[in-house]
Amino acid sequence: MTTFLSREVQAGLEAAQRASAKKKSRLRVHAGDDIYPILNFGQSTFSVDATDVPQLRGFVDIFDGGRHLYQALVITSRDEDGARVYEFKRNTIAATAPARDFYVDAEAPAALLPVH
Repeated sequence: MTTFLSREVQAGLEAAQRASAKKKSRLRVHAGDDIYPILNFGQSTFSVDATDVPQLRGFVDIFDGGRHLYQALVITSRDEDGARVYEFKRNTIAATAPARDFYVDAEAPAALLPVH
């Protein structure tokens, strides 16, 4: 038994899979004021829908819901199966606190109570 799908049906199935992946993914790429869902995320690449997202280049921020994960420098790598794949030139974990430029003593108190 052979399975054959017409081009229209195959295109419809691929579009439905992309739409489903966009809804399921919590990962988003922020480029300036624009926000786009990430379809696939890997160690050195991520992909977005090629039809909805313009060419991204330069610094972007990657979020998981409301949590800032990475600040990245990206370039377009390739287009495949309706998705545009971007490579990281630099991918830095977003810091939640400013960098400390001084030594913190391990024996230092966590807080000081005022004297009344």
